[in-house]
Amino acid sequence: MSDYKVPVGNHLIGGDTFTLISGPCVIEEESIMMKVAEQLAQYQSKHPEVHVIYKSSFQKDNRSSIDFYSGPGLEEGLRILQKVKDEFGFSLITDIHYPDQAAPAGEVVDIIQIPAYLCMQTELVLAAARTGKAVNLKHGQFLAPQNMVKPVAKIESTGNKNIILTERGFTFGYNDLIVDPRAFYDLRQSGYPVIFDITHSIRKYGIPSSDPNGGLREYLPTLARAGVAAGVDGVFIETHPCPSEALCDAASQLDITQLESFMEPLLAIHNIEKQYR
Repeated sequence: MSDYKVPVGNHLIGGDTFTLISGPCVIEEESIMMKVAEQLAQYQSKHPEVHVIYKSSFQKDNRSSIDFYSGPGLEEGLRILQKVKDEFGFSLITDIHYPDQAAPAGEVVDIIQIPAYLCMQTELVLAAARTGKAVNLKHGQFLAPQNMVKPVAKIESTGNKNIILTERGFTFGYNDLIVDPRAFYDLRQSGYPVIFDITHSIRKYGIPSSDPNGGLREYLPTLARAGVAAGVDGVFIETHPCPSEALCDAASQLDITQLESFMEPLLAIHNIEKQYR
């Protein structure tokens, strides 16, 4: 468990409550977004020991082709996220790609996420921090985990210490991601909560996410259990009613109907692990 606990909604990330960040990778049609929200709300009601945070992106600016769907944009995306919050009461997280998106996103969401590729972009990180919202820094695939203290310090320079660090693997230039368990330890030395982004860690670069070969879904249970045993404060699992038809990360998202069974062993491991902190 991390030293600093980040308040989000009525919960603390970094306390004994386990955090689940979940939702479709990118905002699609409203009916899909609400369907996922409804099922996540049902899961939350059955598992009050889990803090569910709804996640989806209004823009995915790092698609590998200009022809791929990148989201509905800032205004429409935030409208849909606000509707999810109004109807289901979830705390919200979404990512931004440009500094001028920070303020409007901060009016709706509870956590602003910095994409892994952009974690060293100073003006972007500072704009997110200055909203006063919690900031989720995704670990850059190109950085040693110890170097994440650099963007952390940029956020701290604004007086904002509501920081979350998310691990999602390293890339070595071979279209694959490798999760090094040592990163969980190194990121925790920052003193801030650590989340494990499982579904992004199985992506295969250079292969369209609509291609079944674009993700290694068979590794999800192994990686998830290893991360929770290592003491992360929560997990990031993108979910969709029909992953094969998802407009982004179709090869790696988890079917929302499988979420409860997938989470069951993770909660059991978490309850054991927290006894030995």
